[in-house]
Amino acid sequence: MPMNEFQVQVQPAYLPEQSAPAAGVYAFSYTITVTNAGEVPGQLIARHWIITNEQGHVEEVRGLGVVGRQPLLQPGESFEYTSGCQLRTPNGSMQGSYLCISHEGEVFECPIPRFSLQSSPQNVPHFPDPSSRVLH
Repeated sequence: MPMNEFQVQVQPAYLPEQSAPAAGVYAFSYTITVTNAGEVPGQLIARHWIITNEQGHVEEVRGLGVVGRQPLLQPGESFEYTSGCQLRTPNGSMQGSYLCISHEGEVFECPIPRFSLQSSPQNVPHFPDPSSRVLH
């Protein structure tokens, strides 16, 4: 196990009630869980997001902390928060990184893997009507 390692899990969601597709506004939320998978305490200091819409337009966002906080995580501890963004297209993606620092002052980066933002369900399994089922 590495000394300094944060892991990230993301749960994105489309927000139809905050969107206005006719005006080109698509709102999304994302809930992130950051877990200290390392051996020593570490603190999330800053964030860097790369937000790309389906036309290839890229926005970068940098800032201190997340949702106004800079959580200090002990080994095995997690921090969860929800935030959001808007796109001008129905679909897009986000990826980025967190800048972190260990309790010993060592700076390390936590990558945030690319995740999709989709305004309509994709790859939803289709289940046929059971009344029309054919048995062989």
